[in-house]
Amino acid sequence: MNVFLWILQGLLAAAFLAGGTLKATQPKEKLVANFSWVDDFSPAMVKFVGITQVAGALGLVLPALTGIAVILTPLAAVGLALTMVLAGIYHFRKGEYSSLPVNAVLFVLAAIIAWGRFGPYAF
Repeated sequence: MNVFLWILQGLLAAAFLAGGTLKATQPKEKLVANFSWVDDFSPAMVKFVGITQVAGALGLVLPALTGIAVILTPLAAVGLALTMVLAGIYHFRKGEYSSLPVNAVLFVLAAIIAWGRFGPYAF
């Protein structure tokens, strides 16, 4: 199960690192083509979302790899799960139902990591 959790951590970290890096580094106008929700937020908020996603991705992997503050790994998973809950609520309220499965899958992956790393497969 530990290997399975590591694989999930790597996949989830890669997904959030890629998406977060785009949001943190690209101008808002360029992001509109891929992320319609950015029109509803300020450029600073879009950058903030990107930075938090990058931080969460790093938090999924780095503490466990280094053995320093390993409690941050499940906390990062909880934070990313909460991010997906909020994203799901936003997309539901906007009627963007096609985005909900992606939010749900990312939420489930983050929740499994949080459960495993807080519980029976902690570091």
